[in-house]
Order: sequence, then C-alpha cells, then structure tokens
Amino acid sequence: MKFGPIAIDEAEGAVLAHATTAGERRFRKAHRLNGEDVAALKAAGISEVVVAVLAPDDLGEDAAAEKIALSMSHRNVETKPAATGRVNLHAEAAGVFTVDAKMIDAINAIDPAITIATLAQHAPVEAGQMVATVKIIPFAVAASLVDAVARICAGGEICAVNAYRPVNVGVIQTTLPGLKPSVLDKTLRVTEARLARSGGRLKAERRTPHDVTLVAEAASALARDNDMVVIFGASALADFADVIPAAIEKAGGKVIRAGMPVDPGNLLVLGTLDGKRVIGAPGCARSPKENGFDWVLDRLIAGLDVTAGDIAGMG
Repeated sequence: MKFGPIAIDEAEGAVLAHATTAGERRFRKAHRLNGEDVAALKAAGISEVVVAVLAPDDLGEDAAAEKIALSMSHRNVETKPAATGRVNLHAEAAGVFTVDAKMIDAINAIDPAITIATLAQHAPVEAGQMVATVKIIPFAVAASLVDAVARICAGGEICAVNAYRPVNVGVIQTTLPGLKPSVLDKTLRVTEARLARSGGRLKAERRTPHDVTLVAEAASALARDNDMVVIFGASALADFADVIPAAIEKAGGKVIRAGMPVDPGNLLVLGTLDGKRVIGAPGCARSPKENGFDWVLDRLIAGLDVTAGDIAGMG
C-alpha cells in the first residue's frame, strides 16, 4: 500500500485518508473514490488529495479485520460486522473470560498494522459485553500478514467466555459470643446477591459454634446436597491449623490453599470435600464490594479449576 498526496487525476480507485468537502458533497474518511467522485473534486477546484493506494496483494482494512476475526477459535463469543477496520467480539453469555495470551502476543508481534486487544485473563463479563477487538491500523494490509495471523489462530482456542452455571451453594456461618445475629443476616443477604448475579442459588444455611468438630459435621452435611460450600468464620483465620482448614480436613476433605496474595481477601481458605469445593470466606466477603473471594468464586461457578498455583499467581 502507498500512502500520501497524489494528483486528483490519478485518484480514481484510491481511498481517501481524510474527510473532504467538494461543494455540497462531503466524502468521508476511507471512502474509495470513483470516477464521478474525482470529477466532483476537480470541479470544486481540488487538485490533490491524500490517499491510500492498495497494491494487488493488499486486503482492505475491513476485509482484513473480518478474515482475522473469522479465523479465531472461541466459545460463547459473537463476532460483529467489520467497520472502520475493526471487528468487535462480544460475550454471548455471562461468565469468566479466558484468553491465550501467548497467541495474542504472537499475533500482535507480526506487524504493527495488525492489533488484537482483549480483556484481562479471568475478567468477569456480562452477556453482550465486548471482550476483544481486532483493529487494522492502516487502510490496508498485505494479505500475507493476514495469512500469518490465520496460521497462529489455527493453533487452538484463542479466547472464551466460560459461562456461569446454576450452582447450588450451602453456607455455614460460625458463631461466637458477641457476634450479633444481624451480622449473620446481612452476610446471608450479601451472599445471595453475589450468587444471583452469576445464576447461582443459596440453597441452605447452617449456623454453628466456631468449633472444628461442629463445622466439620455441617460441612459434610451440606456437601452432600450442594455443588459448593462456603464457610463464614466468626473469627478470622489466624493459622493454617485454625478452625476452618482443620474442619475441612476433619470432615475428610483436603485444604488446597490457606491464604491468598490479594487484599482484601488475604484470609481465604480453599479446599475440597466429597468432590465439592469448599471456600473459607475472608471477612471482606461479608461486604458486597469486589474482593479476592469474588476472584475465586466466579471462576468456580464458571466451571474453571482453581489451584494453589492459581491463587499464588493472583498477587
């Protein structure tokens, strides 16, 4: 592609670089000039225009963006029509966005003319929200570069919206003298609202003293009839052998990780029991404000695994 000023007599078939007015007619940026357009511009006294002249092996910006977008493999993502060298991709469902960063980086390294921008890994998204955009910077790009992008895209899934599932959650709230019932009631309302945004349902609640044996019994009972168990401790985690992690192990479960490098959210506990995930909620989970608890909860509801290594990488 050649870009720059040319004589108006040579401009037929070229793409206007800037919006241009000829008398009462206005030609928008990126308009491809035909013979009638050239005549109108000449009649208006315009002798030179700044244009892009495509080479035979070039693809126009819209065609290039569309070809790249259509070569991308993804789940629960809708590709919108190309316009101004851009194709936007939108979530077809609410869930958690995942992306192959290495593939995106490889594509963006091919040539500055071709760019793909996405949301961050594990970003929560709503249905209809834009999650990625393909943008061609100039008015055209060599077809060989677009083909190179398509070869990278053939390597596998580049992005996905992992849709939230309608999970049933059992909640345990432990009690200690001095803890007001109103605090527990508010925690329950906040948790119900937190689950509702992702289609989850708080199916059962148990309130029990802050005791290893009693919490273990409650966790075992709720794990049988629910997809997940969340435990709100009356006292914050103070040690890896404290009540909540100890109760998970006493019930026959396994502690995956206690403590996370996210603030607020440091005192979260994650474990498994009878094949179900158990989350020891940090104190900040009593608030509706986003915190580290949401980062773990959302992924689990979206069907994504969360490992000790995943949590370690959240810092």
